Parts: sequence; C-alpha cells; structure tokens
Amino acid sequence: MGALPLPSMPERNPKMKTISIDIETFSSVDLAKSGVYRYAESPDFEVLLFGYSVDGGAVSVVDLASDEKIPLHILSALEDETVIKCAFNANFERICLSRLLGYETGRYLSPVSWHCTMVWSAYMGLPLSLQGCGAVLRLDRQKLTEGKELIRYFCVPCQPTKANGGRTRNLPGDAPEKWARFKIYNARDVETEAEIQQKLSCFPVPEEIWDEYCIDQKINDTGVALDRTLVREAIAMDGVSGHELSEAMKSLTALENPNSVSQMKAWLAANGLHTDTLGKKTVAELLKTAPECLREVLLLRQQLAKSSVKKYQAMENAVCSDGRARGMFQFYGANRTGRWAGRLIQMQNLPQNHLSDLSQARALVRTGNREAVKLLYEDIPDTLSQLIRTAFVAPEGKKFIVTDFSAIEARVIAWMAGETWRQQVFADGKDIYCASASQMFGVPVEKRGINGHLRQKGKIAELALGYGGAVGALKAMGALDMGLSEEELPPLVQAWRNANPNIVNLWWAVDSAVTEAVQRRTSSKTHRIRFTYRSGMLLITLPSGRNLTYIKPKIGTNSFGSPCVTYEGIGGTKKWERLESYGPKFVENIVQATARDILCYAMKTLRHADIVMHIHDEIVIEADPQMSLQAVCGQMGRTPPWAPGLLLRADGYETQFYRKD
Repeated sequence: MGALPLPSMPERNPKMKTISIDIETFSSVDLAKSGVYRYAESPDFEVLLFGYSVDGGAVSVVDLASDEKIPLHILSALEDETVIKCAFNANFERICLSRLLGYETGRYLSPVSWHCTMVWSAYMGLPLSLQGCGAVLRLDRQKLTEGKELIRYFCVPCQPTKANGGRTRNLPGDAPEKWARFKIYNARDVETEAEIQQKLSCFPVPEEIWDEYCIDQKINDTGVALDRTLVREAIAMDGVSGHELSEAMKSLTALENPNSVSQMKAWLAANGLHTDTLGKKTVAELLKTAPECLREVLLLRQQLAKSSVKKYQAMENAVCSDGRARGMFQFYGANRTGRWAGRLIQMQNLPQNHLSDLSQARALVRTGNREAVKLLYEDIPDTLSQLIRTAFVAPEGKKFIVTDFSAIEARVIAWMAGETWRQQVFADGKDIYCASASQMFGVPVEKRGINGHLRQKGKIAELALGYGGAVGALKAMGALDMGLSEEELPPLVQAWRNANPNIVNLWWAVDSAVTEAVQRRTSSKTHRIRFTYRSGMLLITLPSGRNLTYIKPKIGTNSFGSPCVTYEGIGGTKKWERLESYGPKFVENIVQATARDILCYAMKTLRHADIVMHIHDEIVIEADPQMSLQAVCGQMGRTPPWAPGLLLRADGYETQFYRKD
C-alpha cells in the first residue's frame, strides 16, 4: 500500500498536546483469530472512519471511505513524539494507522507517544472493554450499543445474495442511513474515551508504567520468527492422524461421532463405565482402573482430545508476511496484579516438552515423515504437542537466549515476610523444596539422598500453601495424585505453617492493615506495603511504588459468615460483581504483582536487547552470536533499588529453537 495522499496545501498547525483517536476499519482477515498485525497487512485493509479530538475539543470524523482527507496537521501529529496520542486499545489504532501512512510490515509508528485508555482502565481495576468501563463509571456518554451490528455490516465481508446483488462487501452507498449512524457511533467512541480520561484524571498512570507499556509494544511490534515448514507439516500430520484415530474409534464403538462427549459417555456407560465428564484429568484417572476392553477406547479418546495442537493453526493465523508472529502479549491483561495476559497463540500455557531427542522429532515432522514419527513416538498428537515450543525459532545468524528467575514468588514472599531461614536457603543456592521439608519435619532432606522421599511433600506444600491454602489447595495441586493420603494432608498444612510463622504473620498483618484502611477510610502500612482509602478506592502501594487498585471497598460478610473486605471487580463469571477477599488473598496479589514489577525492571535493564517473548518469569532474547548468556543472566538477576535485601537469581540457556530446558 502506498503512502496516504496528503492535502495539497498545508493547514495551520497549532501546537497541540494531545489527540484522542478512534478508527473504524475493513479487512477480510479475521481480527479475533489473526490479531491486528496480520489484519492490517491484508491487501483489502482500509481505514473507513477517523474520529479525533484535539486537546479535549469537539470531535471531528473524517469519512475516508467517502474520499475525505485527514488534515495535514493531524497526520503530522501521528509521527510527532511530543504529541500524546490516546485511544482505547491504542495498539489497534497505532498499527492500523501505520498501514494507512504507508509503513511496511515490521515498521510501525513509535509507541513512545501513545497512551492507551484501556491500560489506564486496567490500572484502576476497571473492565478491559470500552462498554464495560463506561458502564462501571456511569458515564453520561456511553458507547452506543448498535455498534456491533454496524461493524458487522461495514467492517467485515458479507455473504453474496440475490438481495444484495451478489456483493461481498457493504459500502457507504449501500446503506446511507446506516453509514450516517456509523459516523455517529465513531464520534461517540471518542467522546466516551475522553470522558473516561476525565473521570480518571485524579488517578493518572505513572510515567514508569507508560515506559513499561512502550517496552511491551516494541516486543509485540518485533514479534518472533516461526518455523513455517514445521507449522505447516504439523497441521497436515495432525489432520491425517485425527482422521485415523476417528476411524479407529468408530470401528471399536460403532458411534456416528466418536468426538461427541455425550455419545462417548453413553457408550462407556452401556459398557459398565460411568463418568460425569471426559476431561483430561478424568480420562487419565479412568485409565488406571478401566478394563482392558475399554482402555484402548479411552487411549484413543485421550489422543483425539489433544487440543494443544490447535496452537499450530493459531500460529498460521497470526504469522505476518515476513514470517514473524506479532501481538501475542496483552499489557496489564491481568488487571488485578498488572501481569501480562496471552493473546492469539497464548504463550502463557504452552505444553511442556519431555522428549529427549527434540531435534530429531522436529526434523521428522518438518519432512512430513508421519510413519517414522508414529513408529518412533507412537502417540502423534502428543509428539506434535511437545514440539509446539520449537516452532519459535531464531533467524539465521541469530540465537535465542532464554533466561528466567529461580523461584521468584518464593523469594519475594520470604523477603517481604522476613522469613530468614528461607532467605538463607536462597543465599546458599540450596533447593527450597528440600529445605522446606527439612524445616517442616526437623530432619535433613537431600534431593535423591537422605530422607529424599520427603522432598515431594516439601514441594507440594510450597506450591499450595503460600497464600493461605489448606487441604483443598493441596488436593487441587495434585497431592493425592503424588501419593499423599487424605490423612497426611491436615498435618502437612500445620507443619508448613509452623515452619513459616513470619509468612503466616504477613497474611494477617495485611488483613488487619486492609481492614483498618477500609473501615477508617485512612492509611496504614505493614511489611513495606501501604494501604490507602481514597475517593472510593483501596490503593495498595507496592515496594516498587506502583499501586494496585480495588474499587468501592467496604466491610462485608464472607461465605462463612465472617467479616471481610469486599470490592467490585470482574469475578469468575466474567461479570462485574462484588468480590470478597482476605489477608492471604491480598498477599497473593501483592507477591505476584511484585514479581511482575521485578520482571519489568529486568526488561528495562535489558531494553538494549531484542526481547521477542516473555512467558511468566522468563525472557527470550533474539541475540547476536557474540552476546553473552552469563552477562544477560547477571543483568536480569540485578535486584531493583526499591527491594534492598531481596535475593534474586536468573538462570538460562542458548538455543536455536525455543524449548523448556
């Protein structure tokens, strides 16, 4: 696409400070499946409407679909880093407008001067949708509800019919009245975004958060290279394998659709095996005791249900023309803590790899050698699942440096609570699971050594009990599957708490501080954390200085009939509702948020490097061959100045394709 035609005469360009923007676009690419980078790359991509407001003034709508032109001084402002551009989900506007201005794939408007109202909403604990945010804030000018219907009509291809003359796209002239409403809708979005900013003006997003957002946008803009041959062959191999498994299942069960959960449950029941669900864990449990005649069917069911291989199709959907997948990380996607959320390929839940010969397995898949894969590895879906990580590759002449924090949450909570024996374990570089078991049971514990059988108990306790969990948390973490008995669980909980009195004290000190701040509408402090009630908000100020925000807190009653702090937010139902919390749960938020801030600090110290991915507490850098792994680990393991005494450690490895080391 060539550069946008500019007005022939320069217009007066008064110095502006901010410009609020909302655009409406068309593309035949599915935005939800492919993301904005691939969406804006489509040959038929087009910006239809450009709504904007300068410095909070009246909203103007430029009808680009009807050949109106964006004023020259507005176009100049898009590339002027002294002018702040604001939009709700600003990544969409920035990438689409980069295309409008003629930027090629891989080059985009600098994110330095872009502020995202959605990030601002998330920072305040509000919904991540314009409509939801407006509803919670009770704005005077809400997002118009007819927008979805208008977007379906003008922004995506339509089915050709006799009634519409066989056209595959609706243009303004096809429905002038709808088009007029669409322009009103576009203007209203700008007004709604401006009102959100006005409502939140007393709670500005700190500049360091915008700096982190800028780093995030650069990571999303850079993207990561995919091995498209591996992806293509894996999709084809999975298709053939799925067909074979379905046919084998039909032969054994005579079911019309063996993928149907209801049909399969009925068939199993008719053969004496009753189950309420066919989830992954349930099928694994059933396989332990199922008669031999049913085991083969359950094994086939297990292979057919391997949903992780769908990530290959997600890769194919998201990859851009230069072979890189972009837009996989949502900044402040987990708005309770500010951690990232995954998008598109969903990097946060990639299956692990346990194959000892990953290189050989991926080479066989790349060549489409299905028979060899089946012969050597038997379970094709599981093999393809284990190779998903390896589809992310370093380009020729580059390498991946993969580094991650060691036991980051365990280190943070020990530091906050002042649990000195745990900090000494980290200082000595010892195994926290062994040390925890030793502290709990009063005997030395060594991995694969003396009392080594107790390490598993230490591990499950560490993973389940740090945030107030009890027997239920141990079960949810798989304690029974690991060989522990029901009778062992209550003593295990008590042993862990007895071994970690300062962490237990942290839970209830935080509970008291939160309750005091909310009850008295005041400020309180404990363990380097400040709790403040202000303007109907509970603000928890972390050691980093960043705030966690809880909306409309008050003292309520929990499900056990006891007093507790409640606040408004998105609950398990994905709806805005009143939620209850207590000390250990607040501690979980605080620790995970602090771990997130440590990751951000590491990203800032490594901003000179090309970070292409980050998964939980891990950073992946696309590096030149001469870049030192040791230097990167050392840089990543630096303790932030706001966390004196916190002991961090980063470990890593080098690889040509991504994997779990």
